[in-house]
Amino acid sequence: MFADFIKRLTQPDPVHLPDDDARLALTALLVRIARADQNYSDTEKERIDQITAKRYDLGPGAVTALRAEAELLEAEAPDTVRFTRAIKDAVPYDERLRVVEALWKVVLADGTRAEEEDAVVRMATKFLGVSDPDSAMARQKVEGTA
Repeated sequence: MFADFIKRLTQPDPVHLPDDDARLALTALLVRIARADQNYSDTEKERIDQITAKRYDLGPGAVTALRAEAELLEAEAPDTVRFTRAIKDAVPYDERLRVVEALWKVVLADGTRAEEEDAVVRMATKFLGVSDPDSAMARQKVEGTA
């Protein structure tokens, strides 16, 4: 179903992704983070929905449809590099910092920091080209508002 999308993400010199594709890549990355600890809770789904609704100014139906599509994509995608590469190529550094904040919001949604989720966030942050200190500041910012 998503073979063409994944193929675009895996090209050696990917073209700039349209906004809809970048939106799907980010949402799939959020789903991947939430699923990393094998406990994809309703709280995490709600947090993903809140993030995408606010970030993309979407209504409830569009948010639910985007997450459903992202869940399918995440299940089919072979690795996290595909999502982060698409996001890195599509957005400037300041926006990527906001992406890292969104990742931490999903990790912290259920009140616990699972080791598996932390590992995926560290990897995603690296692939997004965001520095470790900036990621730590993003986490601290989210912890202060969570």
